[in-house]
Amino acid sequence: MRIPSHRPCGQQGTHKTLRRAVGATVTVSAAVVALITPAAAANAAPHSPSSSSGGAAGPDTTTTHVGARTAQERNRVNAYWSPERMKLAGAVIPEITPVPEDDNTPDDPRPLPANTPESGSVWTHGGAVEKNVGRLFFTFSDGYDGSCTATVVTSANRSTVITAAHCLRGVGAPSDDGTWNHNMYFVPGYRNGTKPLGGFSIRTMATSSRWNADPNTTASSDIAADGYDTGLLVANPATGGRPIADVTGSQQIGFDQPVEDEFVHIFGYPKDGLNDPGDKYVGSRMIHCAGTSHPGPKAPLLWGETCDMSGGSSGGPHLAHFDTRTGTGTIVGVTTTDEELAGGQNPTLYATRLGDSAHRLYDWAQSR
Repeated sequence: MRIPSHRPCGQQGTHKTLRRAVGATVTVSAAVVALITPAAAANAAPHSPSSSSGGAAGPDTTTTHVGARTAQERNRVNAYWSPERMKLAGAVIPEITPVPEDDNTPDDPRPLPANTPESGSVWTHGGAVEKNVGRLFFTFSDGYDGSCTATVVTSANRSTVITAAHCLRGVGAPSDDGTWNHNMYFVPGYRNGTKPLGGFSIRTMATSSRWNADPNTTASSDIAADGYDTGLLVANPATGGRPIADVTGSQQIGFDQPVEDEFVHIFGYPKDGLNDPGDKYVGSRMIHCAGTSHPGPKAPLLWGETCDMSGGSSGGPHLAHFDTRTGTGTIVGVTTTDEELAGGQNPTLYATRLGDSAHRLYDWAQSR
């Protein structure tokens, strides 16, 4: 499944491209943000190692942005994300796009046999992953809605969520509100337009300062290929004041070096089927892939596994040491792009592996 690419930036006229890219969800510019939408590919800039200097200049620090702080803002965001709006998030022309039918694939309470390769199917085996992974919804500055995938991670504040940086913003000055997405809303365990565990607005968020680069010289794919496509969020508490992790549980997070041929499980909510009848996924259910991990031939800092997920899967967890009986593992990366940017065989879904930069963001988020 081809994942369209995009070049997010803070200039006028570029957000529709970003919207389509992230709407499709998951890739880094020509693939970084390839998991977004077909139309985005037309405006995507191919990755060129020599052009990455714009995003790499200066020290790697934390750039933050405020979300819904007041009760009024939280209530507004919660009301905004109605069942129909969630189902159509990512549609290029939502006004004429049919609301997708529910996916009623039967659940299977039996645990999946360990180390079973899977290139893409509905996750039906329950477990913790079905509660702490969900769809992350947002609105682009042009007013269109999109979505990615995110996960609640174990943290000191029990309120920390991880996704891809390109799901939060485009390249550009952080002070430009137009470079950031709005109405951020996380629905853990999302299924067929419902909020089984409730919905959570986002209090604050952070990315690497590498995303502050000049959009005229640096594409999102450059930053992603250099390993900086990680975003951290701090969720507002549930009604009654419970932190999100107390409601959903959480996945462990690891910042170790990649391991060749490590068996990794991927989860996400791809939705390109909203715009392409040939794509089987419309974001209704969580999709699962699993296989051995390897570096991208053209982007060796990105590691991936065989998987046919498309846009919307961006930000989804890549879990090592995953126990199929309990649905728990250790997040070692988040979906960034496909083989168009990173190389390798089709289909492959690549992750930004979590290193020092991601650790810095995590430490900041869990202290909020």
